[in-house]
Amino acid sequence: MSLPVPRSFHLPRPAPLTTLIALALCAWEASAQQAPAEAPEASLPLRNSRVLGAPAKPGSTKPALVISAAKLSAQMDQQAEGSDGVELRYGELLLNTDKLTYRVVDDFARAEGNVRINHNGNVFTGPLLQMYVSRFEGEFLTPSFFLAATGGAGTAKVVRFQDSEHMSAVDGNYSSCPAVEGQEPAWQVTARQLRLDLAANEGEADGAVLRFLGVPILAAPSMSFPLSSARKSGWLPPNIFLDSRSGLETGVPYYWNIAPQRDATFTPFVMTKRGVGLDSEFRYLEPDHAGRINVDLLPGDRVFGRSRWSLKFNNDGKMFGDWRYRLKSERVSDDDYWKDMSRRVESQTPRLLATDFTLNRQRELSWGVIDTYTRVQRWQTLQGTDALSQFDSPYQRSPQIGARVTTAADEAVLDSFRPWGRKARLEGGLELEYNRFDLPSSALAAQPRGGQRVHALGHVAAPLGGEAWWFIPRASFNAAAYDLDQVQADGRRRMSRVIPTLSIDHGWVFERDTRLFGRDVRQSLEPRLLYVNTPFRDQSNLPNFDSAAKDFNFDSIYTDNPFSGVDRVSDLHALSVGATSRWVSAAQGEEILRLGAVQRFLFRDQRITPDGQPVTQRFSDLLLAAAAHLDERWWADGTLEFNPETNRSVRSVMRARYSPGPFKTMSVAYRFARAQSEQVELAWQWPIYGTPVTSRGANSNSCGGAWYSAGRVQYSLRDKRLTDSVLGFEYDAGCWVMRWGVERLSTGRAETKTQLMFQLELVGLSQVGSNALKVLKDNVPGYRRLSSDRSPSSDFQP
Repeated sequence: MSLPVPRSFHLPRPAPLTTLIALALCAWEASAQQAPAEAPEASLPLRNSRVLGAPAKPGSTKPALVISAAKLSAQMDQQAEGSDGVELRYGELLLNTDKLTYRVVDDFARAEGNVRINHNGNVFTGPLLQMYVSRFEGEFLTPSFFLAATGGAGTAKVVRFQDSEHMSAVDGNYSSCPAVEGQEPAWQVTARQLRLDLAANEGEADGAVLRFLGVPILAAPSMSFPLSSARKSGWLPPNIFLDSRSGLETGVPYYWNIAPQRDATFTPFVMTKRGVGLDSEFRYLEPDHAGRINVDLLPGDRVFGRSRWSLKFNNDGKMFGDWRYRLKSERVSDDDYWKDMSRRVESQTPRLLATDFTLNRQRELSWGVIDTYTRVQRWQTLQGTDALSQFDSPYQRSPQIGARVTTAADEAVLDSFRPWGRKARLEGGLELEYNRFDLPSSALAAQPRGGQRVHALGHVAAPLGGEAWWFIPRASFNAAAYDLDQVQADGRRRMSRVIPTLSIDHGWVFERDTRLFGRDVRQSLEPRLLYVNTPFRDQSNLPNFDSAAKDFNFDSIYTDNPFSGVDRVSDLHALSVGATSRWVSAAQGEEILRLGAVQRFLFRDQRITPDGQPVTQRFSDLLLAAAAHLDERWWADGTLEFNPETNRSVRSVMRARYSPGPFKTMSVAYRFARAQSEQVELAWQWPIYGTPVTSRGANSNSCGGAWYSAGRVQYSLRDKRLTDSVLGFEYDAGCWVMRWGVERLSTGRAETKTQLMFQLELVGLSQVGSNALKVLKDNVPGYRRLSSDRSPSSDFQP
C-alpha cells in the first residue's frame, strides 16, 4: 500500500507560567550551573523552539536537555521533578506533561497525566510514558498517535520505542479520518502488532484487517508496507473492472522490488466470462540501458476459444560506445484483441501495432552535426473479418540506413525563425538514405508490392536578420531512385527523379505597450511571408511508400511541400501571407488574446495534390485562429478554414472552458468538417450537493460529504448518436472518496464496448478498484483529484 509523505505540524505555545524555573541538565558534563532559588528574577527566560541550538558545552556533539515547569525541584546530578505545565526538550524531542520525574544518573524520565511527545513530527499523547531520553527507548501506555510519514493517526494499547527510528504498537489501529468521540472512523486498519522501521521506511503488521464503514474488506495474517511513496515488495490493492465483453475482472497485483534499479509486478486475474490469466511487467534502469517489458497471458479464453496474449517492449540505451538504440514493440495474439482487451493495448492506433528498432550515433563537431542511423520497422495490422472496415497497411522498412549532416546553426535558424545577431553565411544540410520497403503478411492483396529506394535531400540557406525581422532565402532538392518488386503501369521497374525547390521566408515582429480592458499589456504584430517555387515533375507512375498529405493548418501553410515523406513533392508556386497579433499581460507575462489569419496565393495551377485533382483557384482557403483568456475563469479558442469561392466554412473547431474555482470546470467543444463529421462535446467536473471538504477543512468532524459529477459526452450530429463518452459521480467524505461511472467506447461502425468503473480511495492509504481516476483525468479538461490537497498519492494505479 502507498502512504503519503509527511505533513507539517505546528506546536502550540506553552501556557503562561506563574513561576518559571529553568534547569539545563547535561548528564554527560562533569558539572552544571543552577540559578539561585532565592533570586528567580535573575533567571533567563527560555525562547520557545522545537529544536535547540548548539549544546551548552562547546565541542559537545549532544544537545542539552532542558526542563521547564510551573513547579520544579531538582537535586544536582540526581533527580528533577516538575508539575503543572511541564516541558522537556532534548534535540528533536519535545515532551509536555502534567507531572514529570527525571533521573539524571540513568537518563530516565517518567511522565504522567496528559502526556504529549513530539519527535521529528510524530506526535503521541496518552496518560503514562516511561523513557530513556537520549536513547529514545521506552514505553507509552494507551497512546493516540499521529505519524508524520503517513499523515494519519490512530491508537494503541501500548507503543514501545526501541530507538528514534524503530517502534512497535500492540493492538493498534490507523486511519486518516478525524477522530470523533464515541464513533469509529469511516475506515481504519487494525493490527494485532505493528512494527515501524523509519530508517528503512517500512512497516510490518500482524493480523491486519482493513475495515470500511465497519465492514472488513481486506485481511492478511501478515503484511508489510512502505511508510511513504518509496518502493516496497508486497501485495498491492486489488483491481476491479467490469465491461460488456469480458464481464467482471478482478486482479491482485504483487509488486517485487528486485533492486534499486529493477522491479517487477505480477497480477493474476480472473474474468467471469473468459477465465484466469496473468499480467506481468518488468522494469529496469541501468547506467546504459533502461526499459520495460510487459507480458499478458489469458490461457484458454472461454469466449474466443483459444489462448490470448500480448507482448510489449519499450527499451533504449547505449551500445558500441556512443551508439544509441531504441526498441519499441507491441504484438497481440489475434485481430480482435483490441476490442476484447482494450485496456491492455497501448498503441494510439489500436488496430495498427508497430515494432520499431533504431540504432543511431550523433557526433557534434565545431561546424555541425553528423547523424548516422539504421532502422527496422515492422507492422501488425488487426484487419478483422469485416471487409468494409479493413484498411491499407503502411509499408515496412527492412531496413532503413542513412546519414544526415547539418550545419551548426541550421536547425536553430529554421526552427525558431529568429536568427538575431547572426552574420549572413551559407548554412545547410544533406540527408542520404537507403530503404527497403515491403508489406506485412496481413496486408490486403490489392496493395502494390514494395521495392527499394535511395534518396537524397539537401538544402542551403543564407539567413539574414535583425532584432525585429528575418529573411531566409533557401534552395533545396529532393532526389530519389527506385527499384520495384512489381512492374508499374508504364512497364518500368526502375526509375528516378530530381525536384528542386526555391523558397524565401520573411517576417517581422512589431511590439507596443497599450491597454486592453483596463489592463496594461504588450501587443505584438507579426506579419510573415513565405514564397515557394517548385517546378512540376510527373510523379503519377512513381511509387508512394511513405508520403501523405499534411493537415492544412497554420504550421503546414508555411512549409514548402504539402506532403510529408519523400515520395511526393508538390509543384507549388505560391505565396503564403499571414499575420498574428498577441496581447500579453505586462504584469504576469501571460497571453491574454491572440488573433491570426493566413492565406496562400497560387501563381499557377497546382497539379500534384493529395486527392489527385488539380487546384485551379488562385486563393486557398482562409485560415483564421483566435484564443482568449480575458478572465481567470474563462478560456476560449477556435480555428476556422473558410473557402472564399463558396463562401462557406470547410472545417472549424471551437472550444471554451469555464473554471470558477477548485473542482469546478466545464468545457464545451464543437468540431466540424464538411461532408465528413460534425460533433459536439461537453465535459465537466462540478459539485452537485453537500459542502466541499475544502470549505469545511480537511480534518472537519462533519459526517456529511460532498457529491460531484464528472464526465465527457460526445454526440455526432451527422450520425445522430453518442460516440465515446464517460459519465461518472464522486462522493468525497474527507478521508475517503468513492468514484463510479460508465465509459462507452466505439469498437466499430456499429459496435460499442461499455465498461463500468468503481474506485474507492482511502485518503492517505491507497486506491481500490478500477482506475476511474485515470479515466476521468484523461477525458475531462481541467479535472483535479478531489483529495489532491490531502494526500500526495499518485493519480494512477500501477
